[in-house]
Amino acid sequence: MTPITEVEGRRVALSNLEKVIHPATGFTKGELLHYYATAADALLPHLHDRPVSFLRYPDGPDGQVFFAKNVPPGTPDWVRTAHVPRSEGPARMVLIQDLASLMWAANLVTEFHTPQWLIDAPGQADRLVLDLDPGPPATVVECCEVALWLRERLAADGVETYAKTSGSKGLHLLATPAARTPSGEITAYAKELAVEAERALPHLVVHRMKRSLRPGKVFVDYSQNAARKTTATPYTLRARDEPTVSAPVTWEEVADCTNPAQLTFRAPDIGRRLQRYGDLLAPLLGN
Repeated sequence: MTPITEVEGRRVALSNLEKVIHPATGFTKGELLHYYATAADALLPHLHDRPVSFLRYPDGPDGQVFFAKNVPPGTPDWVRTAHVPRSEGPARMVLIQDLASLMWAANLVTEFHTPQWLIDAPGQADRLVLDLDPGPPATVVECCEVALWLRERLAADGVETYAKTSGSKGLHLLATPAARTPSGEITAYAKELAVEAERALPHLVVHRMKRSLRPGKVFVDYSQNAARKTTATPYTLRARDEPTVSAPVTWEEVADCTNPAQLTFRAPDIGRRLQRYGDLLAPLLGN
């Protein structure tokens, strides 16, 4: 029988707890669920009121990996959902508003991806994101050099920038606009920043996605600011062989990075980091 547990008064089915999800370390589904339960206080505010796209990997990263944007079949009626506009027509998507909903969703084995806007104003961005993606042999070390330049450039516009690992190869830079702004305007501004970075660091940066341009350089992806796009949510696990996390980092850690291992964080690391730093991205939640 599937174990049933009570979370904040809700009955949540938690299945296959011994199943290995991240094979490189033997990290099980039970450990995955434990991670989300212990990281919930930091994670939930970044999910709140943002429709969630699920990148599911129920059999691990070597099994079927697929996006699910619509409300999954069998979703409990107490999980909040909302209509979301899309170019192909409105859809109903999940909102993860509380611990019970988080644990139900985590049992699906998923990455959490969210847009840069809240459900009360779709397409009105309350965040700016720059995804720094290294083309081999470049690594997160080169991303850090680019991130420091972009931080200074955004500071010149009066914008405070925060950083997190992607949980994969690169870095995400996040900022809060002074007021909610149409996603198209934020995308245009982010593109200007990417172009300026390429102009200032031509040996290191590319702002176009074309694969032939990217070896050894950092692609500054500004397109995730588009209203239809989503980005890995802070503290989400990623569908990798190891249980790596999209983890907030300090600017000191970015400046001191000389080896990718220094900015690789796994689920067991996050509790200690939260105890030491709290949520480094909490200032993004002010508006």
